[in-house]
Amino acid sequence: MKKNLLKKAVATGLVLTMVMGGASAAFAKGNDRDDHGKNNNNNNSKTNYNQNVDVKGNIQIRINFDDLKSAQWAMRYIASLASKRVFEGYEDGTFKPDNTVSRIEAITAAVRLMGLRELAESPAEMQTKLNFKDADKIPSWAVGYVAVALENDLFTENDDSVQPQKEADRLWATTLLVKALKLESEAKARMNSTLTFKDAKQIPAGSVGYVKEAIEKGLVDGFEDNTFRPGQSVTRAQLAALLDRTGNQLPEDQNSSTGTVNAVVYNNVLSVTKAGVATQYVLHPDAFILRNGVKVAASALQVGDEVKVRTFNNTVVFLEVTKMGQVNQTFDLLGTLTATTVNTQGKITTISITQNINGVNQTATYNVSANVALTGNLGSFTQGHLIQLKGQNQEVTSIDVK
Repeated sequence: MKKNLLKKAVATGLVLTMVMGGASAAFAKGNDRDDHGKNNNNNNSKTNYNQNVDVKGNIQIRINFDDLKSAQWAMRYIASLASKRVFEGYEDGTFKPDNTVSRIEAITAAVRLMGLRELAESPAEMQTKLNFKDADKIPSWAVGYVAVALENDLFTENDDSVQPQKEADRLWATTLLVKALKLESEAKARMNSTLTFKDAKQIPAGSVGYVKEAIEKGLVDGFEDNTFRPGQSVTRAQLAALLDRTGNQLPEDQNSSTGTVNAVVYNNVLSVTKAGVATQYVLHPDAFILRNGVKVAASALQVGDEVKVRTFNNTVVFLEVTKMGQVNQTFDLLGTLTATTVNTQGKITTISITQNINGVNQTATYNVSANVALTGNLGSFTQGHLIQLKGQNQEVTSIDVK
């Protein structure tokens, strides 16, 4: 078996590019795939599992997508994975979060999550002669991924077919990711565990340990009605959450770092202290920044915030605040209304505002206080209208419509 070395992941922004020089792209045009998901409205789309390459030979990867309204809860996972080139979007700039996922897509993402993309796309692996009964059904671009998955125990000894276009269900995907974490022996030791889901009897005895291990590791959980639904097809948004939770338990690559913000961001420069040493990073204008569960502008970062950053060419393209600083900071922002979300009681829970900062339009989302004061020309409280937000610690306490 080939040694499982974690390969360096290349992260890019929207749309960050990397000049490839004389290197050739393994998948310049992407691969055609029939999307069998019920929510697919564009059967002619090409999946962007393979990198987009423009006429100049630059890799183009998106982190921000235009169609995540139905999957706001998964936005952080999707952006995180896209920044590592693990689970990407489509060539038209969408992610299609509600589409179901095929097994070959899930296998590809798992291999990339393990840091083995470079190996899977190498000529040697792509030319592997596979012994599966349905080897002829595996897309040519995915042969290397299946070969590497096989070499890293993502299949069992009894698997005689891949079923690449079959929709991945929750039980199959959960088992795959437990194997990707090299936790198969731990899962087998839990085979006689008791699962408390209402539909636990639908989970085969040989899979109980995998589900138990996944729950213990925080990779997956049940639904609000205390069911697991093992046979339910996994959507792209759901798989993104599973993949990111799994990735958090794998070693970070050299493009990732953690530390504490030690100064207010100025001119897109982020200063972070780690082990007593201060490091400065340049923030890409389109960097995805997550704080207190919502996407924010760089100006929302506070001194004392503990952060995880992911870089490309020493430029931050993804940042997540893992622990907020304790400094009380007020804000007063003027910009145009981009979007709002409301709860079942009709109260505003989040609000997005777009500002022009240093000639670049930046959109940030803020949590809204349950007791927010809404004033001004309320009849003009519509998208694109000028508003003023005031608040403290990322929570809006007043909205004034200009």
